[in-house]
Amino acid sequence: MRRMTVTIAAPDKLHYTGDDAADRLIATNPLALLIGFALDQQVPVQNAFSGPLELQRRLGHLDARRIAETDPEALADAFRQRPALHRFPAAMARRVQALCAYIAATYDGDAARVWTDARDGQDLQRRLMALPAFGDMKVRSMLAILAKRFGLELPGLDEVVPRHPTLGDVTSEESLASYQAAKRAHKAEWSKAQARA
Repeated sequence: MRRMTVTIAAPDKLHYTGDDAADRLIATNPLALLIGFALDQQVPVQNAFSGPLELQRRLGHLDARRIAETDPEALADAFRQRPALHRFPAAMARRVQALCAYIAATYDGDAARVWTDARDGQDLQRRLMALPAFGDMKVRSMLAILAKRFGLELPGLDEVVPRHPTLGDVTSEESLASYQAAKRAHKAEWSKAQARA
């Protein structure tokens, strides 16, 4: 079966960190973007998406195969170096290594193939859900980013892109602050609803 060619128009940068180099890396390096999402748990968005650039500095590369093959304790040490890449550096090192191993095994080390090989929106959603460290919220945000920031076009993509605000709607530092405030308010409302239930 012939592979469909999917073209995307990557933005110059994504406005998630406030650091120009980090914002450019996550826009231009698909693995960096996925690693940022893997780190986006229990830390501010800015910290999570700054992580790939700092990891690249510490390792000298962002290569899925090489990260997958790195000694786990050496990778954990790279995450623990001060300042630590995450509140839970050892756990996140394992998570990033699992993600890289999956990319290496499934996509021949090419993270962009997660979306460029997708047949349609539902297939892309399945591919994202299969990534280690990716749950429903991260998948929805990635779908929105790929559609809105990268201009990805696939049959049925509109059907799986969320209607609610996500990181895909962030186009500046100001809109990031608005998104974070709305997310905090939504979480507070959700917590209240859970307490009443």
